[in-house]
Amino acid sequence: MSREAQLPHNTSAQVVVRDLQKHYGGIQAARGVSLEVEQGETFGLLGPNGAGKTTTLECIIGLREPDEGYIEVCGVDARRRPRDAKQKIGAVLQTTALQDKITPHEALQLFGSLYRGRIEPGPLLEQFGLTGKADAAFDTLSRGQQQRLGLALAFVNKPELLFLDEPTTGLDPQSRRELHTMIARMKQDGHTVLLTTHYIDEAEQLCDRLAIIDHGRIIAEGTPRELIAHSTAATSIALETVQAIEATWLEQLSGVHDLTCEPTRARFRSTDIARTLAELMELLNARQVELAALHVQKATLEDVFLELTGTSLDNPGEPETDASPSAPSRPPRRGVPTEN
Repeated sequence: MSREAQLPHNTSAQVVVRDLQKHYGGIQAARGVSLEVEQGETFGLLGPNGAGKTTTLECIIGLREPDEGYIEVCGVDARRRPRDAKQKIGAVLQTTALQDKITPHEALQLFGSLYRGRIEPGPLLEQFGLTGKADAAFDTLSRGQQQRLGLALAFVNKPELLFLDEPTTGLDPQSRRELHTMIARMKQDGHTVLLTTHYIDEAEQLCDRLAIIDHGRIIAEGTPRELIAHSTAATSIALETVQAIEATWLEQLSGVHDLTCEPTRARFRSTDIARTLAELMELLNARQVELAALHVQKATLEDVFLELTGTSLDNPGEPETDASPSAPSRPPRRGVPTEN
């Protein structure tokens, strides 16, 4: 038994990864990735393009052979017994690519023939809203219909565990909402799901827990709420007053930065929200200034992501291209402590 296999882990975990490493020439796509996915949860790998999300997922499901590391899927050592592991999982990759003229019904029959246990095409076509397209050629389906077919194909073997790689990239808003609903239903039905994404809202909406991955390393892990709570990202404060205020007053408050001030309006960030608000109330009372409105906005998951990676996800529509050769190597920055 390998050293990694002997490391303690939760026996209810559906996915166990220890010290996963993968190189492409001189490029390190995965640098010691370790994670666990609990039974029945939706777990997200969130990161910018080239962070290593797709490489990590493809190593777990057996599409790529890692250089080092231990991978356990549904209690099976996936590197030693890859065929047994693949019987237990379903996967949807970034694009569903099939022969142009194959129909959804034919594709489901073909894929089902590869497994010991399978679901017949009819129920899957109905479940994923494809009954009306059962005999349509694949190349006539919309992008959303093709992705729904990909999900149906992932379910054909009654999987214990589902892997979704950037499942909504390139979809129109309506198709994206439909797919979100289907993914949420998977959790309600008791399925364990591991998905990769670079959509902040998708990760926050769908995932019970997240691992933020950057330059091949997991740099923070936890629930969305935990990640935000452990962040040092500043809270935003906006206020409106009846009487005029001056910027020089607000500059004296503890923890204030990024201040903008108009005669009766001000906006700023604070790294010490409790103390800043207490001092603000004292200041307004002392200056006999009446407060008309006060809005406090805590850090968001996007703020946390930017703080940890230094990268914005303003342009999330491009597909994953793991480990760009130009990506600089730098030590990980932590949010919630992880094993990596």
